[in-house]
This record gives sequence, structure tokens and C-alpha cells, in this order.
Amino acid sequence: MPQLITPTPRLHASWLEAGAELEPGDHQDGGGLWLAPEPGLAAPEDFAAWVRLLREQSDHTRPLPEGRVHATHWWIVEGDTYLGAIDLRHELNDFLLRAGGHIGYNVRPSARRRGLATWALGAVLAEARVFGLDRVLLTCSDGNTPSARTIERNGGVLEDVRETELGLKRRYWIEL
Repeated sequence: MPQLITPTPRLHASWLEAGAELEPGDHQDGGGLWLAPEPGLAAPEDFAAWVRLLREQSDHTRPLPEGRVHATHWWIVEGDTYLGAIDLRHELNDFLLRAGGHIGYNVRPSARRRGLATWALGAVLAEARVFGLDRVLLTCSDGNTPSARTIERNGGVLEDVRETELGLKRRYWIEL
């Protein structure tokens, strides 16, 4: 049975296995990889440091780099198997309002088509209410039919489809 958990260094090997399933250049929305050190996360100490940064990003007492917002990160897991990630951005800046939204998520290729993204999004919508949000914006690429279905299954109402710096995006609002 899947769970949402706080990121943990304990799942390093499974996280690396999930990454190996991706095609080069695939984006892992909701994963917080912008916080990852160079050259990567193969070393356990680098992975543990990155996990610490993911956890700290939700702390409003900590300053963030220009253009970033506080966010809470969860991993989708079954036992000790990393299946994906989802994050809730606590507010929208101009970029997120145009192209990124409040919530980002991804599921590893071998765990897709099981309803995990739909389930995880529903769980995080409940968390968004706790944060005091009354509606959230979600976006997906115009051609990403599975993600559009995930958003729509959770009550997403299409506002528009627009060209953004990330390409053509479908923009949905969900009332909480």
C-alpha cells in the first residue's frame, strides 16, 4: 500500500534505481532536484545533504534563493521502494503563476498506470487546506494526457492553455 513520507536518506538506493528508469533529459517535477549538489546524488553523503535541504525548504524561518518559494516535499513509497515525489509550494511567485503551479509530482516509469499520482495529489490537496490555501494551481504540458487526467480526477478545472517559458502548458485550478 503506498504512503507519502518525508524524504529520507534511507531510500537512496531505491531513488537511484528510479532515476535509472528515466530517459536522459526527463524532468522530475516535484522532486526538488534544483537543490541537488553538483555533480549529482550518487554519493550517500551528497544524497543525505540534499534530503536535508528538501526538508528545510518547508521552514519559513530559513531564507531561500531569489525566485524560490517555500515548499513541502513528500515521497511516494511502498515499503522501502521509492515510487515518486510530490511537492506543495506554499505560495505562487510570478513564474509559478505562469507555468509551474502550487503542486508538482512525478512517478517512476515502472510504477505508472497504477493511480499513484491521482492518489498522491488527493492526499496533498488535504495538506494544502491545512496550509490555509483555498485553491491551488496545477499545470502540465499540453500533450501530457495522463497528468491532465490526474488533475481532472481531483477536481481540476481548466483555466487556459498558454505558451510559457516551459512550453505549452495546461493550467488548472482546484477549489479546496
